[in-house]
Amino acid sequence: MPDSEDVRQPWTRRFVDVPAGAPQLVCFPHAGGAAPFFRPLALALAPHVELVAVQYPGRHDRYQESPLDSVPALAEGAFAALAHELRKAPFSFFGHSLGAAVAFEVALRYGRSALEGPYRLIASARKAPSTPSNGGVHLRDDAGLLSELSRLGGTSAALLADPEVRALVLPPLRADYRAAELYLAGSPQARLSCPVTVFAGEDDPVVPPAELGHWAAHTTAETETRVFPGGHFYLMDDVDAVAETLLKLL
Repeated sequence: MPDSEDVRQPWTRRFVDVPAGAPQLVCFPHAGGAAPFFRPLALALAPHVELVAVQYPGRHDRYQESPLDSVPALAEGAFAALAHELRKAPFSFFGHSLGAAVAFEVALRYGRSALEGPYRLIASARKAPSTPSNGGVHLRDDAGLLSELSRLGGTSAALLADPEVRALVLPPLRADYRAAELYLAGSPQARLSCPVTVFAGEDDPVVPPAELGHWAAHTTAETETRVFPGGHFYLMDDVDAVAETLLKLL
């Protein structure tokens, strides 16, 4: 069984063994999120797809590292690791919320290199890269940050009630929100050559599905949108439905 806490590979985690040569899905977490968020999806996709979850600095076993507070910095670190680690099997990217911006930037870096890039980008619960976020969550005090987590429903309220947990969670959470809210690709000239599929929750209070069509400006290939029941963390509600859709795409 792969070791999800193996610090020899600080940027990636695997949760289940799959046959050699299976396609890979590299998953990038949301603001405040960590690689284990994708464990249920990894189990649902196995043995047909190997899920490789990205672990950002500043959380879980990387808690002693300083968190990175910009999307380009996160993308640089992830790209350097993935470029050396991914097998020759076909791979795609799945990024949720902040992770969609990071995945997009990593895919751009593949395009500028001599390496073959992802087969597909699945951008989940995130506006297009050239759409401003107009958010100021990263400027709030600690209580304001925690209230945003509660509003979106991605973290247990009982867990956040623990002062020691809050002390570990708040620094990377603030850095992640700063990265997410200040990121802007600049223009639709930042384009991929792979297809882009956009996932969204129909009741997402942050990313209305009607705004997702702007992703089409960021690829020379086709785009499509899939909307699921639920809010910003729709994939926690019915992971099997999300996995079934991913298997058809991959």
